[in-house]
Amino acid sequence: MHQLWGEIDRRLLIKLGTAGLAAMALPGAARAMAAQGFTHGVASGEPGANSILLWTRYAAPSDTRLTVELSETPDFAAVAGGGSVTAEGERDHTAKITVDGLAPGRWYFYRFVAPDGTASPTGRTRTLPQGPASAFTLALFSCANMPFGWFNAYGHAAARGDIDLVAHVGDYFYEYRAGDYPSAKEAVPGRLVQPSQELVALADYRLRYAAYRADPDLQRLHQLFPMIAQWDDHEFANDTWKGGAENHNAGEGSWEDRKAAAERAHTEWMPVAETRWRDYQVGDLATIFLPETRVTARDEPFDLGALLEGKGDVAATLKTFAETTYRDPQRQLMGAEQEKWLFDGFVQSVKAGTRWQVCAQQIVMGPLFTPPESQGWFGPDQPDFVKRRVEVAQLAAKAGLPLNMDGWDGYPAARDRLLAAAQSADADLVTLSGDSHNAWAFDLAHDGRPAGIEVAGQSVTSPGFEAYTPGISDETRVSALRASSPQLRWANTCDRGYVTIALTPDRVTADWHSVAPVRTHDLKLTGSHRMTATRGRRTYDTV
Repeated sequence: MHQLWGEIDRRLLIKLGTAGLAAMALPGAARAMAAQGFTHGVASGEPGANSILLWTRYAAPSDTRLTVELSETPDFAAVAGGGSVTAEGERDHTAKITVDGLAPGRWYFYRFVAPDGTASPTGRTRTLPQGPASAFTLALFSCANMPFGWFNAYGHAAARGDIDLVAHVGDYFYEYRAGDYPSAKEAVPGRLVQPSQELVALADYRLRYAAYRADPDLQRLHQLFPMIAQWDDHEFANDTWKGGAENHNAGEGSWEDRKAAAERAHTEWMPVAETRWRDYQVGDLATIFLPETRVTARDEPFDLGALLEGKGDVAATLKTFAETTYRDPQRQLMGAEQEKWLFDGFVQSVKAGTRWQVCAQQIVMGPLFTPPESQGWFGPDQPDFVKRRVEVAQLAAKAGLPLNMDGWDGYPAARDRLLAAAQSADADLVTLSGDSHNAWAFDLAHDGRPAGIEVAGQSVTSPGFEAYTPGISDETRVSALRASSPQLRWANTCDRGYVTIALTPDRVTADWHSVAPVRTHDLKLTGSHRMTATRGRRTYDTV
């Protein structure tokens, strides 16, 4: 038991008792049967010093009023808070309630109770500290494509006892039809999702959430820790921007309707507030900002292939683009309203004496450039579209343009504004990112001065560089990428996993955890890499 739970309050396990512990440890399907109408476990999120949001799903022929109980002990001998909430058919039988009046920095157990006395699985959550705080640990996740493999990263983290809060920065699921990404040949047996078609309508998105939330490792992660979550593109469609997406076409109907359906399903199925951006105060230790970079204001990503179509002088075309349109100060990623919220938040956080300003957002912020030697990494058997992308990437690099126009690299003026705002506020900025499927550590700089650090996490299952460059070692890829990208301090381009970020008043410690290959269900670690940053330096410490 100690190995499974680590230091998750072993004294509380004794209080829980054998029967209660067994109920919490049941696989997802068995637990749903035992709990009758409670089909997908429980979850919590949106923590405050005195409040927490609780979630469950109770399937019944009609709307059902549920009682909610919180207690500091798993036997619920003394109820510390609660209320009642209705699981509505109109909301896919999901139910969410925010419970107030709680004590700061405290772990709680919670459950939902149906009218017939049936109880949901028991969940565990915590409030944020208030005032002086000596330590706080986040776990960072992104990019979980179920058919590519098992959620070993979720399972490993769920067995730990040193995590205070989970941050999921997007691609919680993928919207593709079965057989697209991954192909039928690449898909792992037993990891099928529903529906089988690409997600377009509200019912599609709801069913995909239901399929993912039936996974026992993901259920257990939600059950044991509060989560703050923000969507990225695949909760909508690939390469989403405010007016469309790469894989949305006219035959799929209105983009606005599709976007509204995806957002509604997200707010129904996730333990999140129904606002697009928000922040969380971790005592005097950190302000965690959770911005939105996809559907509110993002301008359409640049397509260099389309830019070069039919152009004779490619080098001149790219040079002109790099000096003009690429740096257009009017291009938006977050939009003016959200920028004001975030930049004012930096100022207020610093003035309040908060030690760290943490920006948990979706896409890689550090500048990444294509190495010239990468032209020979991909081999002759790649599809034509991959060969074309490699060719365009090489040409772009010669013009001083970055590798990925869908990340912050595609919106340099917006990135400059954010980093300048952090510098102006004298913030100790820590950016958390996902999306790329690989692990990165960047020193972020603006105007020749340090602006903060970036902790970019590897994916839970989605393949990274290693899938497209067979036969090329991680050492070779990382060495070349570091040579071409001066702000890159470290990378892992081959492993799946997650990151923990431990905050203390004077230091941030980031640990990238590599898990066992995801084609098998195995919760052991295969390696870890640690980097630290000291407050006031705004760069990683020397390795």
